[in-house]
Amino acid sequence: MYKTFIRPLLFLFDAEKVHYFTFSLIRTLTRLGFGGLFRSCYVLKDSKLERKVFGLTFPNPVGLAAGFDKDAKLYKELSNMGFGFIEIGTVTPKPQSGNPKKRLFRLKEDKGIINRMGFNNGGVEEAVERLRSNTKVLIGGNIGKNKITPNEEAARDYEICFESLFDYVDYFVVNVSSPNTPNLRALQDKEPLTELLNTLQKKNSAKTTRKPILLKIAPDLTDEQLLDIIDIVSETKIDGVIATNTTISRDGLSSKNKTETGGLSGKPLTGRSTEVIRFLAEKSGNAFPIIGVGGIHSAQDALDKLDAGASLVQLYTGFIYEGPALIKKINKAILNA
Repeated sequence: MYKTFIRPLLFLFDAEKVHYFTFSLIRTLTRLGFGGLFRSCYVLKDSKLERKVFGLTFPNPVGLAAGFDKDAKLYKELSNMGFGFIEIGTVTPKPQSGNPKKRLFRLKEDKGIINRMGFNNGGVEEAVERLRSNTKVLIGGNIGKNKITPNEEAARDYEICFESLFDYVDYFVVNVSSPNTPNLRALQDKEPLTELLNTLQKKNSAKTTRKPILLKIAPDLTDEQLLDIIDIVSETKIDGVIATNTTISRDGLSSKNKTETGGLSGKPLTGRSTEVIRFLAEKSGNAFPIIGVGGIHSAQDALDKLDAGASLVQLYTGFIYEGPALIKKINKAILNA
């Protein structure tokens, strides 16, 4: 039903406007009592789907990637769609409007999306207020720096987000890999990244009970840079890696929108993100958990990432193109694998 009737209608309109319209629609339907219907259609409960990863118990291994519910506005309603966990953000210390519009583009022929949103969000304190009432959804907090903050002072922005969100999320994701904030990816270099993660780990270790910290990396890193990531994870003792963020590559695209600047997600990223997962798992000897994300449009795409070494997977663009039924299909395939 989604791909036959709903998606063609939604795709007639501007991608960003439809995103917010869909939020309002899902929220309204849930308030009218449709939450139970969503759960009955999409939630698959089975203890065999549970995964214990970096000290947390996930009801199933399929999560929603950061970027969809940036401001923690819809995580409760989205959990009715069958996700085992929801990652909010990227949030920054101060609110920011992001890059000028138009900044979100569908690549229908390629089943992809290009975005140059630029960490648009209402600021970390606004997200905290919405998370205070959470009692059941496993939440990841994806944190970043404000655009106006120079890289030399970036650690302070990450610390602010870490401290503010600490009591309200189950794990953290350090985002230094978005291509849409100027110079942000420079923080992936070994020295600044090690310093940043060590700073957060010191804050973490000072807590009564620490929270898992993960690093989200770009798919555009070279093998040498990926080896550096393995070394950094070992040295800083963070809990895992999310592979991968969006790509700046445009190889093999046919869509007219392929010339737009920004990060590319969706089907064109399927192979590369799986390659990165396999490289990290093999070269590290499975030394740390990996959350696989990038181009999951089918159950087989998810299984491929799990086979490559991922412990969990996340959806974003595949959720938009394939609809909520994809989550249940993946979980069924995992049970039958």
